This record gives sequence, structure tokens and C-alpha cells, in this order.
Amino acid sequence: MIRLDKLTKRFGTNTVLNGIDLTIQDGERVVIIGPSGTGKSTLLRCINFLDRPDEGVIGIGDLSVDAARATKAQILGLRRRTAFVFQNYALFANKTARQNITEALITVQGRPRAEAEARADTILQETGLADKADSYPAALSGGQQQRVGIGRAMALDAELMLFDEPTSALDPEWVGEVLDLMRRVAERQQTMLIVTHEMQFAREIADRVIFMDGGRIVEQGPPAQIFENAQDPRTQAFLRRVKQ
Repeated sequence: MIRLDKLTKRFGTNTVLNGIDLTIQDGERVVIIGPSGTGKSTLLRCINFLDRPDEGVIGIGDLSVDAARATKAQILGLRRRTAFVFQNYALFANKTARQNITEALITVQGRPRAEAEARADTILQETGLADKADSYPAALSGGQQQRVGIGRAMALDAELMLFDEPTSALDPEWVGEVLDLMRRVAERQQTMLIVTHEMQFAREIADRVIFMDGGRIVEQGPPAQIFENAQDPRTQAFLRRVKQ
């Protein structure tokens, strides 16, 4: 189970996350939607301390971390339990697809190189990139790079996978292959927290949809409830705009 209690993040005088409370059950797929600049990506980044929260508690399994007092060991513990998929792929340009996957397995999880490489080859097979194992990012399409990024997250066997608008940097022709891979990940009962602007995908994959605005959770519920019978005027207005 993942638990956020009063999670708060400020940039100067701007409060980007305003006391977020959220519980995610094991195996649950939660999708966050909302206007740009409302804190969706910051929420994901705060969960594993890519951005350090100012206040609040983050709990993953039996690990509970007070953001204001988090030690390096606790932050590392959170990162070992999470895997992040970035919107801009964030691959190492000087490493092959296989090496991009093995890097965290070796440096973060301490796995022997041979074991990490075997795991990477299995993941590349599952993502349809076995023939690209020795290719560098510059030789891969955007869709292939993002599939490597997702594969890197899959390889970690994390308790929580975080997806930060994983299709936003892709040309339209590559969006489908990335969404198809995410569906396959979801079928494994992987706990997922996804920020996306793909409304139809959110409707299909989510167990629960959260609408955020102004650094707060405004409304949440099953996809049918949010997309067909939203109660808050802010949610209704946002959905009208994205349907246009």
C-alpha cells in the first residue's frame, strides 16, 4: 500500500502541492488528470524525492518517511521501492539499450553484472526490443526510447511505478506502441500512478481517476464516474475543454 499524508511542496512563495492525502492499494492503477501547472508531475517527483517535499509523510509498504526529516537512507529506501518513467525518456546517451536497463540494477540494487544483463535481455524481449539491445538512444525512435525507459522501470520490480506523461514527447505515430506496453504492464497487477493527457487511455486503464487543480485533489472516483458524471465544476470545465 502507498500512503501520502499532507504532502506539501513549495517553490518560493508558490505552493505547488497543498496537503495531498492519497492512499493507493497494491495492484491499483491510479491516473491523474488536470490542467498544466497544477502539480501533477511534481506529486510524482516528490514521492521518490526527485523534488524534495517540504512537509508530509510518504509511506510505501512498511517504510514511512517524514519529508521534513528524511535521511539519505530513507530516501534511498523510497527510490528502491519506486520506478520512474520520464516524459523525455531520460536515457543515458552513451549507453546501449541493455546498459540503460542494467545501470540501476547494478548501482542501486547491487545485482551482479551477469544477472543484471540477463534480466535486461528478458525485459528487452518483453518490450519487443530484443534486436535493439546494443543500440544507443540516438539510433532509436522516440517510441523505442520510451519503451526502453519503461523496460528499465519494469526491471526494478518496484512496488510502485510512476509514469510522468510518458507519451507527451512522442510523435503521434509512436504513442500507440507505448500505451500498448503500459497496458501489458498493468495486466501484471503492477501498482501504477500515471499522469497523462490521454483521456481515452485513462478511461481504459484506470481503476481510479484523480482530477487535480491548484495543487489539490479536487475529485476522484472510477473512470465512468469522473468522465461521465463529474460532480465538481472544475472537473466538468476541464473535461469540456479536452473534448473540444
